[in-house]
Amino acid sequence: MLDLDFSARIRELRSTYADIAAVLDLPKLDREIAELEEQAAAPDLWDDPAAAQKVTSGLSHRQARVKRVRSVEQRLDDLEVLIELAEEADDAESAEEAAAELTALEKVIQDLEVQTMLSGEYDERAAVVTIRSGAGGDDATDFAEMLMRMYLRWAEQHDYPTKVLDTSYAEGAGIKSATFEIDAPYAFGTISVEAGTHRLARISPFGSADKRQTSFAGVEVIPLLEEATEVEVPETDIRVDVYRSSGPGGQSVNTTDSAVRITHIPSGIVVSMQNEKSQIQNRAAAMRVLQTRLLLLQREQEAAKKKELAGSVTASWGDQIRSYFLYGQQLVKDLRTGHESSQPEAVFNGDLDGFIAAGIRWRSLAKND
Repeated sequence: MLDLDFSARIRELRSTYADIAAVLDLPKLDREIAELEEQAAAPDLWDDPAAAQKVTSGLSHRQARVKRVRSVEQRLDDLEVLIELAEEADDAESAEEAAAELTALEKVIQDLEVQTMLSGEYDERAAVVTIRSGAGGDDATDFAEMLMRMYLRWAEQHDYPTKVLDTSYAEGAGIKSATFEIDAPYAFGTISVEAGTHRLARISPFGSADKRQTSFAGVEVIPLLEEATEVEVPETDIRVDVYRSSGPGGQSVNTTDSAVRITHIPSGIVVSMQNEKSQIQNRAAAMRVLQTRLLLLQREQEAAKKKELAGSVTASWGDQIRSYFLYGQQLVKDLRTGHESSQPEAVFNGDLDGFIAAGIRWRSLAKND
């Protein structure tokens, strides 16, 4: 007879699922979906494209979240049926399938449980990720491209839509910087724990002395705001430059000056966009990101002032957050949480869930201290 006594594990999963469903308030989400569906069906919806985008984005995000949560309940029901059938037929193949599905469900529910910790003001929004190479020459620009690929692969594995907004290629290897969107529910709250300085240590493929090279890259994550109406940007405060988009090695990929670079003169913030089809679209996308960064800068300055008045000068986040070792010991280690992996190749291929979950838990505990 097969040993398929998974009842204790399934009871624990159902209990955790019930807690998650209660926190997420599925009936409330259902009501919001119904309201947004009614708005989306209005014949004049697209008379105001910005408002229409807000409605359709909000609807798709809520639908995706509800579908993901409710699919877990259905999978739990199906699993119990599969276990019953396997026991009745004494079917070893079905038993293996049930055990694998149980393990998979434990991971899915663990991920959902972590998501309930995302309660920040902008956590439910899509994310805009910018990666910049730091010190380290060709190794740093190559590392920046490795990080970009890592996050895009992670998003792909979760079926999160992505859109590359801008890429500045290095003369040698890799990229100087890149900006891309991850358009999924709670993308910002999830991926924002990756913000900070990342360090790579390896034997450089670009040198001839076979010496260990340390290089750095910075990751910035901001929420994608449909309308950053709280920040007005006077035309006199910005400088707009237009130029032709280019690909690796300086090869032209556009025959018109459609790429846009906006410099906010008072703050020095620079935003570049080149992946839309027209100069007007690139300018609109760049302004949206600029307004978001200015809004967040304003919030950070207000928070810093409050800390100063309260006499607190201790930062909750360090600048360098993670080290990647590709020589001798093969190791990726997060310096905040202590989470690590001895499979850096898998990490660079998008296996980030463990690091992200540990980061979210760490941040949640830090907020409650």
